[in-house]
Amino acid sequence: MKMHDAIVIGAGPAGITASLYLARSACSVLLFEQMTPGGQILMTDILENYPGHPKGIKGYELSDLFLAHLDGLAVERVSGTVESVSGAAGNFVARSDGNDYAGKTMLVCTGARHRNLGLENETKLVGRGVSYCALCDGNFFRGQTVAVVGGGNSALEEALYLSKIADKVYLIHRRDSFRGAKTYLERLEKASDKVSILHDTVISSLHGETALTGLTLKNVHSGKERHLSVDGLFVYVGFTPMTDCLPENLVRDSHGFITTDTEMRTNIPGIFAAGDIRSKLCRQVITASGDGATAAQAAFVFLEQLHV
Repeated sequence: MKMHDAIVIGAGPAGITASLYLARSACSVLLFEQMTPGGQILMTDILENYPGHPKGIKGYELSDLFLAHLDGLAVERVSGTVESVSGAAGNFVARSDGNDYAGKTMLVCTGARHRNLGLENETKLVGRGVSYCALCDGNFFRGQTVAVVGGGNSALEEALYLSKIADKVYLIHRRDSFRGAKTYLERLEKASDKVSILHDTVISSLHGETALTGLTLKNVHSGKERHLSVDGLFVYVGFTPMTDCLPENLVRDSHGFITTDTEMRTNIPGIFAAGDIRSKLCRQVITASGDGATAAQAAFVFLEQLHV
């Protein structure tokens, strides 16, 4: 079994950046990609806050640029899902599709997936009106009525995006104010003819057998319920870390995200974590890339110490 200096799990901004930095330091790198590389970037229509692109850049365009930066570098790319990680510093093993891959260090950049609402019928209605990606599925609802639930930047961004496609957008938030950026709120005000904001409101049930037909909404203060007819629902209520393949003794915070120090080191020597999988305040493309660079440098120092 070939021994790599580093195994990087996840090909989003953190994983790609980590691979780039490690390869440029003459380390042998194995990069695991699950489906299409790019991570959450591919689920974003346009990024307006990534430095160097003052007019914004399409998510898929930035993803392509990230990947192009690996061209010509000694990064071995494997498409597949890592099922387990075992071993110790200097001899970690990642298992994928019945095959084992060895690495002296392990960089976990698996990211996070959208959290669901936990409502009855939600899973059954995914792809039948319920979605977690407006960029992926918004076009199916052109000229129709949709709802977006959430209060952060993702929810605000997607409500704006859908306002260009759908006939009517309802933005549902359980609080009386949003956590998202002021610039998005200002744009939503300008799009008030297409977007209606429902504060202090939660979704208590989904309606529809073969396709979503509507929602039951409940006011969090009065408890009063009402029905809202919609053709689609886009859910943006946070993220769940993708840590299923990782050792149980890897320390996590109360929400399941991996705890690291400022150098991206975990409690297990030789395992580093970067990007959205890590316990931190800000989850953005720019912070994921910064995490990846830091994790790569810390892994390089660790490898140097292994060779002493």
